[in-house]
Amino acid sequence: MKSDRPIRVLLADDHVLMRAGVAAVINEEDDMQVVAEASNGRQVVDLYREHRPDVTVMDLRMPVQGGDAATAAIRREYPTARVLVLTIHKGDEAVHRALQAGARGYLLKDVPPQELLTAIRAVHEGGRWISRGVAESLAERLRYEPLTERETETLKMAAKGLSNKEIAQRLDSTENAIKHVFTAILAKLGASDRAHAVALAVDRGIIDLDAIAPKDRGRGL
Repeated sequence: MKSDRPIRVLLADDHVLMRAGVAAVINEEDDMQVVAEASNGRQVVDLYREHRPDVTVMDLRMPVQGGDAATAAIRREYPTARVLVLTIHKGDEAVHRALQAGARGYLLKDVPPQELLTAIRAVHEGGRWISRGVAESLAERLRYEPLTERETETLKMAAKGLSNKEIAQRLDSTENAIKHVFTAILAKLGASDRAHAVALAVDRGIIDLDAIAPKDRGRGL
């Protein structure tokens, strides 16, 4: 039997105007309402405990704690929690990480308002919702061999502008070994050089340039 109680939604996004716009769209509907808004990942976990919403609409990139970590924290404490990601990030690795963390849906912020509402209802009813473009991006992931943890860390250091010698020192390795790591990275990503590998990794969501200090970006690439 369908409940007359509206779907209670918790919004998590660090942009005030974005939250206001999404809240306005949701609150226009008779069958749903925004019960709380969070501006960072740690706050959304606290607000989830306080309000126990039916659906949490979660951005991925937020201060203090990102959306992936917040989703995982909520799901550990509340295994039946329903999280719907709403983000600008469409890279296959970003999608994969969010779903691995426990999200039941993934939307891009440029979707029509009606799709957001449909997705909230679907997730609330226990289903999943992945936008078509996101699904296509995720399918692309099957074409690539995943990077190892060491390869990913090496690529992050390259994005900071560190040389092979500097990377080797930080990883307690040798320059020759790091060269072999980069050979594997280029082959897996289909990249022509280090700069191309970094660009591809950013596009796919493997690394996040916003997590790298601006003064370190691009040096030595």
